[in-house]
Amino acid sequence: MSTMPVGGLVPRATDDAADLVVRNAKIHTGDPVRPQAGAVAIRDGVITAVGDDKDIALQIGPGTKVVDALGRRMIPGLNDSHLHVIRGGLNYVLELRWDGVPTLRQGLAMLREQAARTPKGQWVRVVGGWSAEQFTERRLPTVAELNAAAPDTPVFVLHLYQSAVLNRAALKAAGYTRDTPDPKGGQIVRGRDGEPTGMLLAAPSALILYSTLAKAPVLEGEDKKTSTRHFLRELNRFGLTSAIDAAGGFQNFPDNYDTVAELAKAGQLSLRIAYHLFPQTPGQENDDLARWIEMARPEDGDAWLRLNGAGENLTWAAADFENFAQPRPELTPDYEAAFEKAVRLLMENGWGFRLHATYDETIRRDLAVFEKLGAEGLFPAGNRWLFDHAETVSADSLDRIAALGGAISVQNRLSFQGEAFVRRYGPGAAADAPPIRAMLDRGLTVGAGTDATRVSTYNPWIALHWLVTGRTVGDLVVRPPHNRVDRRTALAMFTEAGATLTGEEGVKGVLRPGYLGDLALLSEDYFAVPEPDIAHIESLLTVVGGRIVYATAEYEGLDEELPPVSPAWSPVARFGGYQATPFSGLSGSRQAELLGQAVAESEQHRQWRVRRGLAPETGRPVFDPCFSL
Repeated sequence: MSTMPVGGLVPRATDDAADLVVRNAKIHTGDPVRPQAGAVAIRDGVITAVGDDKDIALQIGPGTKVVDALGRRMIPGLNDSHLHVIRGGLNYVLELRWDGVPTLRQGLAMLREQAARTPKGQWVRVVGGWSAEQFTERRLPTVAELNAAAPDTPVFVLHLYQSAVLNRAALKAAGYTRDTPDPKGGQIVRGRDGEPTGMLLAAPSALILYSTLAKAPVLEGEDKKTSTRHFLRELNRFGLTSAIDAAGGFQNFPDNYDTVAELAKAGQLSLRIAYHLFPQTPGQENDDLARWIEMARPEDGDAWLRLNGAGENLTWAAADFENFAQPRPELTPDYEAAFEKAVRLLMENGWGFRLHATYDETIRRDLAVFEKLGAEGLFPAGNRWLFDHAETVSADSLDRIAALGGAISVQNRLSFQGEAFVRRYGPGAAADAPPIRAMLDRGLTVGAGTDATRVSTYNPWIALHWLVTGRTVGDLVVRPPHNRVDRRTALAMFTEAGATLTGEEGVKGVLRPGYLGDLALLSEDYFAVPEPDIAHIESLLTVVGGRIVYATAEYEGLDEELPPVSPAWSPVARFGGYQATPFSGLSGSRQAELLGQAVAESEQHRQWRVRRGLAPETGRPVFDPCFSL
């Protein structure tokens, strides 16, 4: 019997012994029949028993792996209901992550070091997961800082849906000159001499940002598989066991889905993925949808990789933008004609969908189309459908969504964009952006997610912190108490609700016999830590289908070994992914701010001592400007 550690438990051989038992835990099952437990047993990927240690002892046989939770909190595995996981995996090892970095100084030091490691022809790219508001400095890097950090290596730094900062080498690599015209919906900022400065603005469309990023080199061959496996392991680090992929721009089917399909076939996925298909060419959306309907059916696949429907865009003209630094975009007055054809095609062929919609003005127009089709019996018709985002959805629209059998997936975009939203629309509008409590009060299924990786971080605990506290990563209170949720509700949005959105509510999302053996053993007790520390929680042991896919601390070495990060110069090989900050009861930004004040006060005190002859005039600096505070 393999044990880790068993704490004196005597195994009992049975014919149907478990493959894995985790005991001595504080288990939140999510099951109202048995909400709390102390141990769980898993066999052939499925939970066979949930109970106390004595109950589960009957499941232990000679080949059972027994893990002692050491009294830690266990929860059902998390399920991100809106994550660009496929695209994220194909790019993960190419990107320098500023997620969780508390100071711009540290970010620039990382960038400088990575530029020195990056071979000629490659770019240093910082793509999402951070906001200037999280930094002590409360600002973006300047073009001059990027030029100084990387004189010869192209650097692309994406900030939210708003802007990107490029150094001189990146402008050259992208081919931007004084003669390059501004694309529709975007702006190349220029100096007095007409030359590009290095700043790109979404005005309001982020297409200029993404099309510029697409000029950078991509991974090939086995490196795509390795990158994806390391990204999934990084998600497992935070207790994620499932995700619903929302597709996205520049994600073509089937080409960009081949990597996850091959990993699934080889049994090398460590995260369950339900994916969507997103038409890529404006004006050809219905052709794409019709072709896909002939190729596949929703729920094709298995519990590891399955098709869930179309979206998050169905037609490009129906998509609004989420750049809160710009005014709300006005969509074309006639987009409904093509949009109705797309929705009709899907509903008549048994395809569900998800639909990107930020503003209530867009949602009302979409609902009018659905209600027209509903008069023909197409809504509700047993096909799962939902709105994504819905930051400004109205009470009337929520009632209409409920009447049509829809659901909603909300993301913590305002963790990173909350300050911009408040500046644009005011604190009153921000208080209900989105109106989560009103959604839940109507009985709607409301899944939670991150919308990572190009804006928000993929760390689900930042999203859970936002759901519970209403605070941004810059510590601004955006949502007051009336629009927050308690910890159990927030967790259910990240577990049970996600399962419902893929039609798997009887399969996963709670810890119950007969359900998939997906769980996370947490570094801290989610239900007991102070609210600010929710954002710092990680998983110490993540299990998917009875497989230990992530293990650290006392459990290090129990997970599966991954191939080395490739290419060797990858930022992930040097820095890893999310930059964890210590538990402190303070936000990362506030913690760094206080530390910066302490450093400044120390330097003032040193100068005071010099003036009084109590210290030498030249001395060791308080900090090295190349490194973080």
